Amino acid sequence: MFCGCGGLTLGLKQAGFHVVWAVDEDSLSVETYRINHPEVLVRETDIRRLDANEVRSELGLARGELGLLAGCPPCEGFSTLRTLNGSKRVTEAKNDLVLEFLRFIHAFEPRAIMLENVPALANDERFAVLLQDLSAMGYRAEHRILNAADYGVPQRRRRLIVLAGRSSAIPFAVPDPNRRTVRDAIGGLRGVGRSGDPLHDLRAHRKVSVRRLIRSIPANGGSRLALGETKQLACHRECDGFRDIYGRMAWDETAPTITSGCINPSKGRFLHPSRHRAVTLREAALLQTFPGDYVFSLRRGKYAVADLIGNALPPEFVRRHAGRVYDFLSATA
Repeated sequence: MFCGCGGLTLGLKQAGFHVVWAVDEDSLSVETYRINHPEVLVRETDIRRLDANEVRSELGLARGELGLLAGCPPCEGFSTLRTLNGSKRVTEAKNDLVLEFLRFIHAFEPRAIMLENVPALANDERFAVLLQDLSAMGYRAEHRILNAADYGVPQRRRRLIVLAGRSSAIPFAVPDPNRRTVRDAIGGLRGVGRSGDPLHDLRAHRKVSVRRLIRSIPANGGSRLALGETKQLACHRECDGFRDIYGRMAWDETAPTITSGCINPSKGRFLHPSRHRAVTLREAALLQTFPGDYVFSLRRGKYAVADLIGNALPPEFVRRHAGRVYDFLSATA
């Protein structure tokens, strides 16, 4: 459900699942998904237009036969950034897509459920409705707010994960004490313009003042704050917040959260640790744990691809938790 470009699907497949169906309303997401997962029946439509029981019939499944229903309802309305760190409430129609996910649960009655979202969802009344309904249906649901960096992903990314099993709880994956770093993920890539990979070889065109600023940022984790007020851009001197913008990643640390602004240094700490540029689309995808040969459609340009990458679930994070779901289903078959 809400498959995006396929990060969730890839993690599920890596854990041993056979993915049979997916849905998303964004055409570029579906195009990218189909390139990488051609065996999956994927629908390009608004989920609210689908009859869940008709979908189940289309797949030839009886109630209770599906092993896992997994999904990532769009989270824009729950984001703490969008709500000014919680000080204002944002109401969006997309928030109700959590209840659309619940509608499909009622229709399929799967043996297990996995849902991912931003941590703020845990405080929303719709999340309470979801948990109450799952309990009434006989599911044992547990949720945790976890950092993807503790599960093999070389970036700091806090996400809410719900795992639910019919009549029995599903354990979460055990945190990994050995964190992967930026160097682990992108240290071996060839230089931009020489790789033959269109996602890595795209060059950015920036103003002279911006290029000069980037060259001045200290390597390996440096910040524009190290330059002092006089050497910063005027717009930066006038704003005391968002201190990570025009900051560099550090080679031997985890990256910051890869967002849809991941190739724009004005959106966060997205400068390469040592090169005088932002990370490339391929580097961002690798930091999200997509494999180096994963294809992203450039039909709408590089910023649209950055949206796909930044909004995706890291496949490795999915794989580790989905592996526990797979073991649960195997044991209860």
